[in-house]
Amino acid sequence: MRCPSTLALIPCLLVAGVAPTLRAQSADQPKPAGAATVEVTATRFPEDPVKVPASITVLTGRDLADRGATDLRSALALAAGINIAPGGDGGPASSIPEFWGLKEFDAFLLVVDGVPWGGAFNPALSTLDLENVERIEIQRGAAPVMYGATSFVGVIQVIHRHPADTEGSVRLSGGSHGSGGAAVTLRLPRWSKVESSLTADVAKQGYDDPRTAFKRGHVLWRNRAELGAGILRFDLDAAAVDQKPASPHPRVGKVLTTDVPLDANHNPDGAYLNDRRATFTLGWDQQAGAALWSTILSTSRSRQDLFRGFLVDVVTTDPNAHGYRERIETTDLYFDTHLAWTDLPGLKLVAGFDHLHGAGTGRGGDFDYVVNLDGSNAPGSGALPPAADIRIDDRRDFSGLYGFAEWSPMSRLVVEGGLRLNRTEETRRAFTLDFASATLDGGQDRRTVTRLSGSAGLTWTAWQSGADRVNLFASYRNTYKPGAIDFGLDSTPGILKPETAESYDLGAKSRLLDGRLDLELSTFLMDFSNLVVSQSLGGLPVLVNAGTERFQGMELSADWRLRTDWSLHGAYSYHDSRFRDYVQDFGGTATQLAGKRLEMSPYHLGALGLLYAPARGFTGSLEARYTGGIFMDKRNRAPYGGYTTLAAGLGYRAARWEVRVKGDNLRDRRDPVAESEMGDAQYYLLPGRRVTATVSYRF
Repeated sequence: MRCPSTLALIPCLLVAGVAPTLRAQSADQPKPAGAATVEVTATRFPEDPVKVPASITVLTGRDLADRGATDLRSALALAAGINIAPGGDGGPASSIPEFWGLKEFDAFLLVVDGVPWGGAFNPALSTLDLENVERIEIQRGAAPVMYGATSFVGVIQVIHRHPADTEGSVRLSGGSHGSGGAAVTLRLPRWSKVESSLTADVAKQGYDDPRTAFKRGHVLWRNRAELGAGILRFDLDAAAVDQKPASPHPRVGKVLTTDVPLDANHNPDGAYLNDRRATFTLGWDQQAGAALWSTILSTSRSRQDLFRGFLVDVVTTDPNAHGYRERIETTDLYFDTHLAWTDLPGLKLVAGFDHLHGAGTGRGGDFDYVVNLDGSNAPGSGALPPAADIRIDDRRDFSGLYGFAEWSPMSRLVVEGGLRLNRTEETRRAFTLDFASATLDGGQDRRTVTRLSGSAGLTWTAWQSGADRVNLFASYRNTYKPGAIDFGLDSTPGILKPETAESYDLGAKSRLLDGRLDLELSTFLMDFSNLVVSQSLGGLPVLVNAGTERFQGMELSADWRLRTDWSLHGAYSYHDSRFRDYVQDFGGTATQLAGKRLEMSPYHLGALGLLYAPARGFTGSLEARYTGGIFMDKRNRAPYGGYTTLAAGLGYRAARWEVRVKGDNLRDRRDPVAESEMGDAQYYLLPGRRVTATVSYRF
């Protein structure tokens, strides 16, 4: 195995000389006594979320099945403070999560079975698959110790079932706009002491928008074997996603223009956004004295091919649109090894080292074209030769030594803290060959940063009676992240300044009514520097640093198990996200944006869900989601009012089979949910009403 850099020499030697490696989050570790659910994202060892000084939500696979949730937006629809915008520049199969009022494609960390999904670059949301999921863990706020320079406002970790816990199943679905899918999960026969499972699924989703759809195929092969004193795991995950992208709707002045039909698609004819991703993961867990030694090694290879365009001016003159043709290839390597002591009297410790390597290349060209405002008469690929040849190469290495301690000096008090020494190295090259002038422009840049990050927190049990309790918590986190790169054709070689943030949490968690009612209230404040935002420069989108910002607010959630089969879920959040010091040029005028709210960030988010889910018989669910008013622009001149969406499901469940009909966005709302970073002043709309019927069988 060839190491990616000098800093990776230590893990390479460990891998070569120790053993095959494995997932850090082992399902074989025992659950804390009396805990109904556990989390491992915040601590790397199983812990009751009510004891962790951070806002954490755990959704089980049963929770998702009862609600008919099959994508990230529906899965997290009732989680406090989280707003998942479907689609976006990543295509209709993708999404853009918002935490703490910040909706940026790289501000949160996506983890799948212990592996950063998207590696050293951006979360690979279009290839995320929720078949055969054991649980989803959502942590609000940064993870500066366990995952280092990768997250500011939240972590979403998807954990699939291990082979020994897998139940065979078959599922068929069909729905609106020619949508449909099939999935099969198998627990394979035991071979040579290896437990194995296989999950395979295909899906097709259509939309109201013309020439907009996606097809997805996914395979996950999981393996587990007890070898000597340890447990070996090796997994293969492969996904292929073919997308026909939609167009964002342009804004003219303060409002979304009516000169463009609601579902107009201004992409060139035959536009595509296709992703291929394969990930192979090895892991090893074993006892090392009083500690559990966990190691994971994962490598992935991805390729994205795109041919798409955006309306530049709401006019009919030629040209009025700009397009791109590009291939982006990335290779990621993730390594983590750590020791966890969980049986020491009143003390739990974690110490480890990790390394994240990413190498990516983007090569393509841009072109101008003309399209009717209703999206008709779009030219095809053969009529759109590129005006330039653009190549971008980027290589990133994130390394970290980290330590974490959880101390219980008394039964009612838990104090925790962690520190991490980070070292990041990045090299970037970008060159543009302009065909018209035959000139070559570009250059290269290099940046190395060595920096500490860390966290501290405490949880105090203010009251306890049997299973009921009220816990108060507070925490502080300090983190940073190298500036984002999306391999867009901006042809800029300069590496942006690292993003940095300090955040504070304060809140209360309670379990009441003999554990049937869970309440959580949290407040937060985060000061952010060098936020990466998109600007339009000469018709091309470019990423820049945006001075300083402040994010503050509160979040409230309630989960009440009314009776054996009935439950009520509610959530409310207030987010205040503002620029503190940022000057941007608008039409040649430098404008100070201090005090202005970040665009597309609502003050208020609310959710209410009622669920009836017996083991057998009729099932039903009803969910309402409120999104408050926003400003669509940085100068806060284009307000847009709040709205409410509804979803409902009805089904029948027998011992082995189940049928379900679910409707999403029943009010057929088409409100703006995400701003494009490639089309200036353009917004992706909420997909229209969708009805899906599903039949599943377990064996």
